[in-house]
Amino acid sequence: MSTTETHHPLWVAYSPSGVVGSIRKSEDGYTVTMAGADAATGTYPSMDVAKKALHAHMTPGSDWPQFREH
Repeated sequence: MSTTETHHPLWVAYSPSGVVGSIRKSEDGYTVTMAGADAATGTYPSMDVAKKALHAHMTPGSDWPQFREH
């Protein structure tokens, strides 16, 4: 018997104060989850849209976060 492991890339968003959220790639799109949230913010059709959505959910006036793939 063999098992198949599916790898879904994960990007973590960092601000100067630490982790602010993450984006995970799946078959449905790019899912944004803010740090400390119980549920995802939403799933978006592209990485660019997901990054913009994550930034929009940060405190108003926040600088653009740094995204690192994990």
